[in-house]
Amino acid sequence: MSGPAGGWGGRWLTRDDLGAAAGSATGLLAVSADASCAFPLAPADRAAAEELTAAALRTAGVGGRDRVVVALAEPAGALWASAAAGVAAAAASVGPRGRMRLHHALTTLRATTLVATPTGAMDFLARLHLEFLLDPLDLGLRHIVLTGEIASQRTPAHLSGEFEAAVHEVYASPFSGAALAWRASQDDPLTPLADGLLGLAALDKDGPAGAGGPAELVITPSGHATLGDAVLRTGQVARTGKSVDALPAPAHTVGEHVLVRGVWLSLPRLDRTLAKIDGVSRWELTVARQGTLDSAVLTVTFNRDSLVSNPMWRSRIQQALRALTPITIGLEIAPEAAEAPAPGTLNDLRGHHLGRDRALVT
Repeated sequence: MSGPAGGWGGRWLTRDDLGAAAGSATGLLAVSADASCAFPLAPADRAAAEELTAAALRTAGVGGRDRVVVALAEPAGALWASAAAGVAAAAASVGPRGRMRLHHALTTLRATTLVATPTGAMDFLARLHLEFLLDPLDLGLRHIVLTGEIASQRTPAHLSGEFEAAVHEVYASPFSGAALAWRASQDDPLTPLADGLLGLAALDKDGPAGAGGPAELVITPSGHATLGDAVLRTGQVARTGKSVDALPAPAHTVGEHVLVRGVWLSLPRLDRTLAKIDGVSRWELTVARQGTLDSAVLTVTFNRDSLVSNPMWRSRIQQALRALTPITIGLEIAPEAAEAPAPGTLNDLRGHHLGRDRALVT
């Protein structure tokens, strides 16, 4: 996407565009878990990202008496921990996996602040109650900062009540993980941490969104050392009201990447991976959030009956999925073969993903 529009000059870029440029990008690169996106951060850009993230922590009430544990995937985890170290008494990044390890880290480090995804925090709470038989209040958390996902309704209020902590949501860049905006309630719009950081763009053209419909959040990092004044499409969509003056938080996603458990999964890469396995004629990826966490299940249809119950072919697909993404994807094999090939499909039972083609979303 390219071309100036509506006061936003320069190039229009998507996650795929940043991925295509990864081989020529230089300096420190914020790389997604599957290496489908590489966001360059020159020293000045890194410093600006840390300052914005530090500002978000201050807005959430974090100060010099606090101790922060960050339970986010990379590249966000290290950036948040580094920013928190400049605001709080101590900060550590422990990664998003292992609820018992997280509990041990919070206790050992005497943490007062947890930074996590909404589903990660809710799953941690559920395990404290159901598996560990521990009282959340015993942790002594004063602040919980949620970022990196679309939160289910009432999640912040529920966490606040259970931990008796102040809960803030922070909208972070899906490319670097840096904080860009915040809100104290799910009924509030986003408050950008600096002017000119965020905007709302039309889905079907490179220009500002109109009122009363879906609009894609775009990042406008004016003066970025590498990207200049490029406009970055986030793949995250909000519903605008009668005015576009307020900045609503995203409730949906759009495009060729779907957000699952805080990680962006490339649907084209999934398609190319399965295309290399002989006998796969079609697939469907089903994403749901029935409990505290997102789940992803891939249903594969073979083009001949002899493969349906073949353990070697099942194993090949499972190994390919593990190599593709850190997300755990369940595998089901369709009981009946279908010789005619068909495009892969996404079935998002959460209602988050609006479609792979922006131009077709209404």
